[in-house]
Amino acid sequence: MLVLVAPGQGAQTPGFLTPWLDLPGVEDRLREWSAAIDLDLVHYGTKADAEEIRDTAVAQPLLVASALLSARQLFATGEDVSRLVGAAAGHSVGELAAAALTGALSDEAAMTLVRRRGLAMAEAAATTETGMAALLGGDEAVVLPHLEQLGLTPANVNGAGQIVAAGTVEQIAALTENKPEGTRRVVPLKVAGAFHTHHMSPAVSVLEAAVTELPVADPHTAYVSNRDGQVVTSGQELLQRLVGQVANPVRWDRCMETFKELGVTALIEAAPGGTLVGLAKRALPGVQTLALKTPEDLDAARTLIAEHSSPTADLSAE
Repeated sequence: MLVLVAPGQGAQTPGFLTPWLDLPGVEDRLREWSAAIDLDLVHYGTKADAEEIRDTAVAQPLLVASALLSARQLFATGEDVSRLVGAAAGHSVGELAAAALTGALSDEAAMTLVRRRGLAMAEAAATTETGMAALLGGDEAVVLPHLEQLGLTPANVNGAGQIVAAGTVEQIAALTENKPEGTRRVVPLKVAGAFHTHHMSPAVSVLEAAVTELPVADPHTAYVSNRDGQVVTSGQELLQRLVGQVANPVRWDRCMETFKELGVTALIEAAPGGTLVGLAKRALPGVQTLALKTPEDLDAARTLIAEHSSPTADLSAE
């Protein structure tokens, strides 16, 4: 059974979209989305520097566009994706790409929503100087109380020995100076705010208004939610989860547990892939993985799809 996943903020690097624009139709599609959301995705994906694409209002649309463009290259026009992909999920902002890939939202609706999401979260982040840092290694039973003592939120519980803490820059600085016992490293992330914490609460009301305007359908493929790792079968529930998720922790560990329960045998991460594949290699031993980094990875990904495709996973899975 094949799982398709989309990465979250921090995965972007300068120029990462450049090789994808050589594929037929990709630049045209990117320019259409750019015009629709008033953001030059071609410039930011090819020529912008690291600081420019660190901006939340830029990074989020750029990542969803990249995931959609790269994942769409894997399937022929009109191909029934639900018969090839057993489940899909996205990490944080990657959930919007997963919503489109499972048919709950159109690509255009996902791009419209992610633009509003990025702007709203950037505005919320500007209120207080905040950030995030990944803790590598360590026991949850030790790490979580330590974060609480420092006033930090475990914003991403990613599994495979990785938890991402979020809070003010002062709290993050205190964490780097006083890491939990057993934690190997504390790595600051390339993000501009404490996402998935109470600091993002102002963005929730903006998104609540935004989703009332979006057409939504029930997903045709099992959509695994960041909130609790559950399979969501209702388009309306999916939208409400997307709204609330900006101010609540990402439970990627539970998403991977669900992949395992659904019988995953292979996992492909859309561009800019790498982070989620790394987690899967540690948490899902025996599962074949592939990260889409450049178009050179497409043939290997298509081979993996042919070997591991299966009918849609049971959408009633608990």
